[in-house]
Formats: sequence, structure tokens, C-alpha cells
Amino acid sequence: MEFSEDLPTTPFISLIYRNHAKYLNNKVEDVNLTFGLYPFLIEIYKHDGISQEELAKLLYLNESTVTRNLDKLEKKGFIKKTPQKRKKIITITDEGAKIAQKVMDYDESWDEIIKKDLSEEEYINFKKILIKICEGLI
Repeated sequence: MEFSEDLPTTPFISLIYRNHAKYLNNKVEDVNLTFGLYPFLIEIYKHDGISQEELAKLLYLNESTVTRNLDKLEKKGFIKKTPQKRKKIITITDEGAKIAQKVMDYDESWDEIIKKDLSEEEYINFKKILIKICEGLI
């Protein structure tokens, strides 16, 4: 397939995002985890004991969105919410940690797919540009 350079960036970003979602959903369909829950699970794995408020800030989401998604993860047995003073502390369960590690491994495999037609320098520059764009948006 050939793409026109006259297109805006959105279709390209959307194509990468949708294909990544499809790739990960196929990889973990056996654990009934959806693409929208991956970032939550991974960040809780990386920051075990994080508060719900801190997680919302980390993911740049409002607390009601975080609450809904945490409820889903808790029902699946991947996390545990513990009230502590005025905060809810989020910890990952053993099962959640196993799934988070799987997803991170699949993300590394996805990066290998992205890299296949790029030189190492192009890939590094691509990531730097993405980071710069994201930082400019926040």
C-alpha cells in the first residue's frame, strides 16, 4: 500500500494505534483484558501502591475515568484498592503482575514490528519526535 505525503498526520497515527490495539488484544484475549485497560495495569505494576489521584495525573485522565477502569481491573482480580485516609491506594495482585509483564513483553515485540523497516537511528529519532509532540500537547 502506498500513502500520500499530502495526508495530515492523523490517519497515520490512527493506523498505528488501531493496529497496536488489534495486536495486543489478540495476544491477551485469553485473559479477557481490553486495550483500554493496559495502560492502567502497566502503570500500577510499575508504581505499585500508587494512589488513585496520582494514577489519574500520571495517565492525564480525570478521576472518574480512572475509577471506572480500576473497578474493571479489580473485578478481574488484577488489582486491589485499599482506602487509606482520604486516598485509595492501588496495588497489583500476583495475577495482575503476571498479565502486566506479558503486556509489556508484547509491547516490546510490537516495537520490533515497528522497527523492522527502520534503521536504529530512524527508530530513535521517531521516538524522540513522538515524545516531543506529546510533551508539546500536554
